[in-house]
Amino acid sequence: MTHPAIAAHGLRKSYGDKVVLDGIDLVVPEGTIFSLLGPNGAGKTTVVNILSTLVSADPASGTIRVGGHDLDAEPQAVRAGIGVTGQFSAVDGLITGEENMLLMADLHHLPKKEGRRVAAELLERFDLVEAAKKPAAAYSGGMKRRLDIAMTLVGSPRIIFLDEPTTGLDPRSRHTMWQIIRELVTGGVTVFLTTQYLEEADQLADRIAVLHDGRIAAEGSAEELKRLVPGGHVRLRFADPDAYRAAAAALHDVALDDEALALQIPSDGSQRELRAVLDRLDAAGIEADELTVHTPDLDDVFFALTSSTSTGSGTGDTADVPSRPSNPSQSDQPKENVR
Repeated sequence: MTHPAIAAHGLRKSYGDKVVLDGIDLVVPEGTIFSLLGPNGAGKTTVVNILSTLVSADPASGTIRVGGHDLDAEPQAVRAGIGVTGQFSAVDGLITGEENMLLMADLHHLPKKEGRRVAAELLERFDLVEAAKKPAAAYSGGMKRRLDIAMTLVGSPRIIFLDEPTTGLDPRSRHTMWQIIRELVTGGVTVFLTTQYLEEADQLADRIAVLHDGRIAAEGSAEELKRLVPGGHVRLRFADPDAYRAAAAALHDVALDDEALALQIPSDGSQRELRAVLDRLDAAGIEADELTVHTPDLDDVFFALTSSTSTGSGTGDTADVPSRPSNPSQSDQPKENVR
């Protein structure tokens, strides 16, 4: 029986009286992309920091296993099997891309020959061969991000945490990063992705969880989440005011926009419902000039699930990076720079 790549039950984290994570459950199957969504300060980075052993969960938390290893009892075994690319680049701009890669190989205690081989293969895989001898400070944002992920892969991790990996990238670089992530998963790697780009989660993730007020507000595939939110509709627009009024009379349960000469009919976007609308128009001898179908997307889901204000959990816009934690314990400080 295959174990989940990540399994967390009752995950909790507080800084003083500020509750960041209030008992969340996460299960991530091996070889999949799991995306954690949430507004700024929802606790996404805190989840990544805990699962990657950089920050300790509260003692009241339940069992947390990463790569089949208990997070508390076997932290070194967890670190040996994971890679982390954080929100901020870990690339050293003062040295070349190749030197950054070789530095990571040394940190992983690879023999010199093996380290050079791995570095060369990854530089080629991420299309960085031509820039390999140049200082990383001269790289574009997309190139730095590609180098960042290449450095993460030096140790051949089976689980990779990507914390908002495409923030600040232009659309072309973002799509390139998406292709890299897909290729990683094709190779059997598990990806835990946090992002503020809903399209990114929609494009990449096998499963998505929405984090709000320290709890998981909803979880499922993109399509399952979209079905949670009402609001699908068919919109008909007319150039002729007489046709507009006739269509309004022929159809049921419509919202009228007299200024735009448009009608909006509730619909789940199915072929059956669309055919029913068109059949009524045909029976009345009416033809719309424009027809559009809107089904709820992840934007609708996100706003529906996160629009409510906090109700006492204590989370806020600074939850991911508390400015002054109350009496932080030694265990709450980063243990090491996990890659």
